[in-house]
Amino acid sequence: MRKNSRTSGTSRTSRLTRDRRLVTPAVAVAALSVLATACTGQSRSQATDDPNAKTRITFWHGWSAPAEVKAIRENVDRFEARHRNIKVDVVGNINDDKLNQALRAGGSKGPDVVSSFTTSNVGKFCSSGAFADLGPFIEKSKLDLEKTFPKVTLEYTQFEGKRCAMPLLADAYGLYYNKDAFEKAGIKTPPKTMSELRATAKKLTKTRGDSYEQLGFMPNYHGYETTVEHYMGSWDQQYFDAEGKSNIARDPAFAAMFTQQKKLVDELGGFRKLEKYRGTFGDEWGAKHPFHTGQVAMQLDGEWRLGMAEDAKVPFEIGVAPMPVADDEAGSYGKGFLSGTVMGIAPQSNKQNAAWELVKFMTTDTEAVVQFANAIRNVPSTFAALKSPDLELDPRFKTFLDIARHPKSSTPAGAVNGATYLLTLQEFGYQYEKGSVKDLKAGLEKTAAQIDTDIAKAK
Repeated sequence: MRKNSRTSGTSRTSRLTRDRRLVTPAVAVAALSVLATACTGQSRSQATDDPNAKTRITFWHGWSAPAEVKAIRENVDRFEARHRNIKVDVVGNINDDKLNQALRAGGSKGPDVVSSFTTSNVGKFCSSGAFADLGPFIEKSKLDLEKTFPKVTLEYTQFEGKRCAMPLLADAYGLYYNKDAFEKAGIKTPPKTMSELRATAKKLTKTRGDSYEQLGFMPNYHGYETTVEHYMGSWDQQYFDAEGKSNIARDPAFAAMFTQQKKLVDELGGFRKLEKYRGTFGDEWGAKHPFHTGQVAMQLDGEWRLGMAEDAKVPFEIGVAPMPVADDEAGSYGKGFLSGTVMGIAPQSNKQNAAWELVKFMTTDTEAVVQFANAIRNVPSTFAALKSPDLELDPRFKTFLDIARHPKSSTPAGAVNGATYLLTLQEFGYQYEKGSVKDLKAGLEKTAAQIDTDIAKAK
């Protein structure tokens, strides 16, 4: 989640290397698998410190870009101005692996307040006790979470009724498009359904020999943000049934998504040709991103891409819209995939009441949320902040605010083994798009069985 876009000439950060993005899902899952065996939540027994006494706590976060580190410090300064008895030592550039090592070691040198960019691991954070149970703190503070946060952010910060994290800014995914390319192709408006996306992508695609002069849309699952879970934000889906079993083979939304994506791959030139072209793309977080360079005319991406494209001084006008939705769900256009940064308390901390004061401030104080969103160009995570007149954002950024508020926007369900099931589903996507799997139904059934086996082993 390092994103937010403020376009009107005042880009606050270059949005380059967000640690969350540099750690692969496989590394995050591996780190958490060790963490699960090392931590047990003890928030109820250890929250005995006096929050009014003079104390010092440590906050670990993952941001590393100078502008982001500065924004964190400014918010902590606001907190300390209101809580003069609490001093906060801030440590940045912490990914889940580093967090894992500290929580395993325990002791006084570890963090009191923790944060992560990996929302898909919240199921593991909560079930393993890697993050402390926040229920007692929320109850004591009389926080009405449903009136404070959008539904999806509440979903991805708890697991099976246990809330171990709070939302700290959000990410909303939409469709970026090159308005100049649209005009040259005679296209008036961005696509709203998957069929329209395919037709628009084909119209925008210009081939050059066995490659492309311009690709309308990169559909491949290796294509940066075009992942299975991000695509599924365009469908009304249910990853698991009421018994916690994988639902991907029974819910028709998954077969429909894989079918639409495979049509995109085939109609735009085929897997091999697309993969060869993808090899010419610049770094996802650099100025040579294929959307910036005009190699790709439409891009599925998060809100941060707007600021990054402006920072790169692209030579065309940027359009922003919600991602197209399933053809039979046209009425839900405007929704999208959501994720975000989460914030919690280390279970080994002996200053949990003081730690909660910082978590509560960072995640629920409207001024704190708005100022942080303005500074790092992310989507605010509370209702009050989303409608605050103090938000200083490019008008195009409203698209992402609307996606964040949309009642049909979604995020993948949590699991006891974190992101493992999403990696399994992604791997199936790779095999299906390149033609190694011919029978979609049988492939989904096999993948569902593997997901169920992995989850059973993790319990």
